[in-house]
Amino acid sequence: MNILCWPSIVSLLAPQPGQHILDIACGNGLTSRRLAALGVKVTAFDFSANLIEKAKARSAHHQSLISYHVIDATDEQQLLSLGQETYDSALSNMALFDMADIETLFRTLPRLLKPNGTFVFSLTHPAFNNASSVHVMEEFDDGEIKTVYSVKISRYMTQYHARGIALREQPQPQMYFERPLQYYLNLGFQNGFVLDGFEERAFPPDHPQDWPLGWGGKFSEILPALIARFRKIT
Repeated sequence: MNILCWPSIVSLLAPQPGQHILDIACGNGLTSRRLAALGVKVTAFDFSANLIEKAKARSAHHQSLISYHVIDATDEQQLLSLGQETYDSALSNMALFDMADIETLFRTLPRLLKPNGTFVFSLTHPAFNNASSVHVMEEFDDGEIKTVYSVKISRYMTQYHARGIALREQPQPQMYFERPLQYYLNLGFQNGFVLDGFEERAFPPDHPQDWPLGWGGKFSEILPALIARFRKIT
């Protein structure tokens, strides 16, 4: 997150002290705490009561700036209970692909944001880093033996779901809901947003390779993540 997402999130979100930001699917509260450290007031929610308890326990130094809630992002009334036209911005960091339904969230968000409010979200890149991707290392002879690293994709256009692991040591796989990029963009456009910021992120060439074919500097020309900013226009 530090290398791939956080610099772009800060750039696109442009958080300012005194602003009020909604952290969607906040998990253990890491992003909420980072925003609070910048002087931002944060309302954060997650579907998991267990994760919200962990977030509260880890946020003792930011109690005055962060409020945590157990909210189902697929329930319009629960979302509206967070306050209409309350937030300068909303953020969803690496979470939309964990949700079976994001249409309710996209439909409701404009009602939660202030006029000209923004919605910043990060994703594993749908075109290069989805559940079908296979990392490949190949040798070839170009007058000398060279090695090339690539990613092979077998599914992209059709939505599907699959189980996978975000961290190699996690005890249970999780569900990923894979969607093409056009789905996210069109969903925003249909609900009164314009896209006014977009960044694709790769690891720098000198980033260490924790695993022989894991994401790292050897895949520096391939994009594992993207960050986008929608702006409310209606």
